[in-house]
Amino acid sequence: MSAVTNPAASDTVIIKPQRGLAGFDLHELWRFRELIFFLTWRDILVRYKQTLLGGTWAILQPLLQMFVFNFIFGNIAGLSSAGIPRPIFTYAALLPWNLFANAVGDAGRSLVTNRNMITKVYFPRLIIPLSDILSGILDFAIAFLILVGMMFYYGIFPNEAIWTLPFYMLLSMVTALGVGLWLSALNVHYRDVKYIIPFLTQFWMLITPIAYEAKEIYDRIPEGLHWLFALNPMVGVIEGFRAALLGTPIYSTDTLWISIVTAITLLVTGLIYFRNMERTFADTV
Repeated sequence: MSAVTNPAASDTVIIKPQRGLAGFDLHELWRFRELIFFLTWRDILVRYKQTLLGGTWAILQPLLQMFVFNFIFGNIAGLSSAGIPRPIFTYAALLPWNLFANAVGDAGRSLVTNRNMITKVYFPRLIIPLSDILSGILDFAIAFLILVGMMFYYGIFPNEAIWTLPFYMLLSMVTALGVGLWLSALNVHYRDVKYIIPFLTQFWMLITPIAYEAKEIYDRIPEGLHWLFALNPMVGVIEGFRAALLGTPIYSTDTLWISIVTAITLLVTGLIYFRNMERTFADTV
């Protein structure tokens, strides 16, 4: 929906339903920036309210995942870690992955969780999943401090590609927002979507090179099918994130571009579907 000021009465606001990207208004989002900040901060507080360890969970989650992945993919499977100590090789990939996975889970359930707001007051509905995406940045920042300490411990220092790090972080968030918009809108009409989200993220994790090199996959499939693997946007995110921090190679710039295009496609189609379904949220949720 879009809020339009009536020129005949400057204090009157007419709310008209919009479809697709035609009525998408960044200026309107900017006008509601304080609400975005409030909802983002609320999500952070709720996440750690009445928890025993508080923000420590932002560190424990990737650390425990790292230990499990190192044991399975390193000790048992014996997969390569590109000459990088396996703990930091895995941990560096888990940071952007957890930023993505947690954001998808929170955004996918966000509209139903905030049903009271949706049915009582007007604001751009996009703000709700967007605030869930932004709230994950704090967890990422806390866990990133541990990564910095690990890099000093192992004597690994960033190279000239470090300036690309914010780009890969942004690419992870763009992918999460695109998927989150699809899932949040679908969840309003099909409540079993909330059961699909955990399965989706678990399956997605297995096909993402977190505990192994992307080269392990490229070497096992025909070269003409590499693009299928790169359709997963998180492949480009993980490879790029490691390259920026640890100096590991990006094995194919072509597949990196495929990941980027896929992420943008998910965002654009997610916005279109979200906008088309937005008029039904208040009546259905």
